[in-house]
Formats: sequence, structure tokens, C-alpha cells
Amino acid sequence: MFLALRELSFARGRFSLMGAVIALIAVLTVILSGLSSGLVNDGVSGLKSMPVSAFAFDEGTKTDNAFSRSVVEQEQVDAWSEQPGIEQATPMGSSMMNAITDDGTQVDIAVFGVAPDSFLAPDVSDGKQLGDIDGIVVSETMREDGVEIGTVLTLDRVDTELTVIGFTEGQATFGHVDVAYAPLGTWQLLAAGQAPAGKPTQQDLDRLDFDYSSVVALKYADGASVDLVAGDAAADTSSKTLAESFNASPGYEAETMTLSMIQVFLYAICALVVGAFFSVWTIQRKQEIAVLRAIGAPVRYLLRDGVTQAALLLVLFTAIGIGAGLGLGAAMPAGMPFALEGGPIAIAAMLTIILGLIGAVISIIRIARIDPLTALGGNR
Repeated sequence: MFLALRELSFARGRFSLMGAVIALIAVLTVILSGLSSGLVNDGVSGLKSMPVSAFAFDEGTKTDNAFSRSVVEQEQVDAWSEQPGIEQATPMGSSMMNAITDDGTQVDIAVFGVAPDSFLAPDVSDGKQLGDIDGIVVSETMREDGVEIGTVLTLDRVDTELTVIGFTEGQATFGHVDVAYAPLGTWQLLAAGQAPAGKPTQQDLDRLDFDYSSVVALKYADGASVDLVAGDAAADTSSKTLAESFNASPGYEAETMTLSMIQVFLYAICALVVGAFFSVWTIQRKQEIAVLRAIGAPVRYLLRDGVTQAALLLVLFTAIGIGAGLGLGAAMPAGMPFALEGGPIAIAAMLTIILGLIGAVISIIRIARIDPLTALGGNR
């Protein structure tokens, strides 16, 4: 430990340059972590906020964008309701639509059709609960588009008018589009192509002969173990847990895999850079290490000393890089899907330190192979 601190002080220029590289890598890990969390929230926060255990899609539905592709019948919902361990099974509709606000602003919305009296009905932070035939509860983030309580959204091409009656608690987005929760009957009017121009009414619903929806939302009973395979066989569906259903969001899997691969390469670069630095540093210290070996310093002491240097360097400059990354993250523009979350950042910091230490240890092991006599010129 004494030797490690002395060398850090003596060669502070070299160690500072190496530390700056580590700090920059740590900054990048924070930025990538924030982008990854932000993209996840922007893509599936509407699903994450639902008290759902699993979704059942129609059998054979392609995974990508399955919420829009799948079509299930009421008989399939009923079949799931009878499965052991299922507390509730309720239909849910999903459609991407374009709309225009009162002031002519164009907005995109993901319309989720849910029964107002079901467990899917969203909690509201402002306004009133879902219930009115022409009323919708929209994501809190739509306030940024000038949407307020009472704003009327006119859907493109069909000219159906839906009135905003409430906002969700926090962000609710799907496929990077704000979610608008509508009564299931209203969504069915839209999906069947029977939605009238203007506001939909009870008479429109009474004339509707359309009992289809997109998926079956499942809620398990407390402590229950549900056999999804048996349920799928009974209902002719293909079910996924809530987390697995995220891949059914448009572009979700491709985005997350891309960012994950970038992070993997970043961690590998960290291990290689730190390992290369300590490899060169060990070679440059060969004579000093040989002297220490010659006067009786055990290999274990020298290895522990080198690892201590690497650990001090990694911990200190990773902390500096994390702090700088948090500062940059706080300055990100509002329109960017970016979210600083403690868990992913802590994991990124730990991986940076651990992989850097692994790279350093592999390089420092060469200390054990240094022959004091040869290093000091004893062969001459």
C-alpha cells in the first residue's frame, strides 16, 4: 500500500491521464445508461405502469408490434377467465392514431381501449376517471403539446372527436407515442370503422356489433402460479409475461439490443485500456520490481500493491466520471428520451470498476514472472 501511494504521487501525470480516460468511459456509461432507460420508458412506460401479470395474444401473432397485429375474441377472454390462478382477465384494444388538437397541433397517440371498471383503468393525477364515451385519459407528457383538460382531439380521416378528461400519473407512452386511454366500446367503434364524425354516443355503441379486442390482459391471484401453456391451449392464444410483452412494442427490441451492444463494447474497451496501461507500467517498473524481489519482497505483496493502485485509480476516477455524467444528464434537452435511474447507473459503475480491475490483474500478473537476477543484469 505504501509503495502504491508513493508511485501514484511520483507519477501523478501518467496516472492522471489514465484516470481521465477512465472518467470519460464512466461518463459514457452514464449517458448510455440514461439513454437506455429513457428509450425503455418512452417505448413501454404505458405498459410498465399497468397492474398486469401477463398478456395473451392471438395464436400465431408475429412478436414485433404484436399489440397492433393481434385480434382476440370474447370467447378467448372467457376461456382465460376460467383458468386456475387468474383473478381477472379483461380485453384491451391497442391502435396507433393521428389527431389534431383544438389549436391545430398535430399529435400522435396510442389509443388503449380498456373497460372503465376493470383493473386496467388508469389512475389520474388531474381530472376525472375514465368513463365518458367520448372521454380519454392521456399521458401527463401531452401537456408539453399544449393539451389540457377539456382539449378536444379530432382523429384524422374519421373526424371522431375525443375530449381529454384526465391525465395519468407520470409518463405513459407506447412505441414513443403518448398513450390515450379510451373506453373499450369507443375503441371498438374506431377499430370496426364505425366511429361517427363528431362525438361518439351511446346510440353508436348500441348499434355496434363488434366484440373483438387486441389482447387479453391477465391479472394473477395473490400468490398464484399460473400455467400459461395450459391457458394458451384452452384459449388458442400465445401469452407473454408483462416484461416479455415489452418486445411487442414497435422497435423496442432493436433499440435495446443496439444500446446493450454498445455498452458491452464500452466495458470491453475499459478492461483493455486499463489492462494496457498497467501492462506498460509494469514493464517500465521492471528494474524497481526486480530490486524489491531481490531484497526479499514476496510476489504476493507486489501483486497486492499493483491491484491496490488499479483499484484506487478506478474508484476515484469512476466516481468523478459518474458525477460529470450526472451533470451532463441533467442538462439534456427535454425532448430527448433520457432518464437517470440509480439502479442502472450503479450497475454501470460497478461493471466499469470490476472489468477494469480484471484487465489490470491480468497485466499485473507478469510481476510474478520477473526474475530478479535477470532483471538486474545478472546474466552478464
